[in-house]
Amino acid sequence: MPNSSSMTVFLLLEFADTRDLQLLHFWLFLGIYLAALLGNGLIITAVACDQRLHTPMYFFLLNLALLDLGTISTTVPKSMANSLWDTRAISHPGCAVQVFLFNFLMSAELYLLTIMAYDRYVAICKPLHYGTLLGSRACVHMAAAAWGSGFLNAVLHTANTFALPFCQGYALDQFFCEIPQILKLSCSDAYLREVGVLVVSVCLVFGCFVFIVLSYGQIFRAVLRIPSEQGQHKAFSTCLPHLAMVSLFISTAIFAYLKPPSISSPYLDLMLAVLYSVVPPAVNPLIYSMRNQDLRDGIRKLITWTSI
Repeated sequence: MPNSSSMTVFLLLEFADTRDLQLLHFWLFLGIYLAALLGNGLIITAVACDQRLHTPMYFFLLNLALLDLGTISTTVPKSMANSLWDTRAISHPGCAVQVFLFNFLMSAELYLLTIMAYDRYVAICKPLHYGTLLGSRACVHMAAAAWGSGFLNAVLHTANTFALPFCQGYALDQFFCEIPQILKLSCSDAYLREVGVLVVSVCLVFGCFVFIVLSYGQIFRAVLRIPSEQGQHKAFSTCLPHLAMVSLFISTAIFAYLKPPSISSPYLDLMLAVLYSVVPPAVNPLIYSMRNQDLRDGIRKLITWTSI
């Protein structure tokens, strides 16, 4: 059996075993990827170029768009290339880089979503303290903390995972290098160390989720005190899609990493991975701009300016 020193490639999961379905997968992922690039690219450019959008909320949204671009670019292009060229291989170093970048960007995104929930809570529930609690320096520090925490988390998980010996083959039941799938290839009890780290990380994820839900709960309580039904409708129509996407992102990620082996299957693992790694980066730009008139105006102005 192969071990970690002799293994040069991993084999990723195929979406299909016929050429026509492989090409269908390529074109489907290409459409999703281009939509994510366009949507997040427009948000980044609009926020950077429009002076009216230089506020804490849009600063965090710009960071979210950068993280979404990085996340989907870490996994989807390689999967597309494999389908196009009818191969499953990813090199051992390439897999390690993918694990590091994916965990770095996903962890940072979770922390940033937690910060964004706090931003909305202060803006709606404590508006008089907004300028004090979320000044420009505080916003930069919070964003830097999210990126830095994600980096440290990724270093820890990548080092733990690839220090293990692998002797259970080299085929992964996933379309990218995902830690739970790599741990299945380990032949040493040392993998329990990484499992323990994963459990601690998932507890932190759950803690962030609880904070987000509680923040939105306070927001909804404040919104219900708004005398105008139109104001209530606007606030709910803005916040509920945000909370729905965050819930989808976190719940599917937790289930993917902590589900019992007895209910694991390639198709279930694939569906969960798509839901937490592909759907949010493509849909977030629509969710966060759909009810935001200022951002829509900024994007419209950008498109008008570039078409002149």
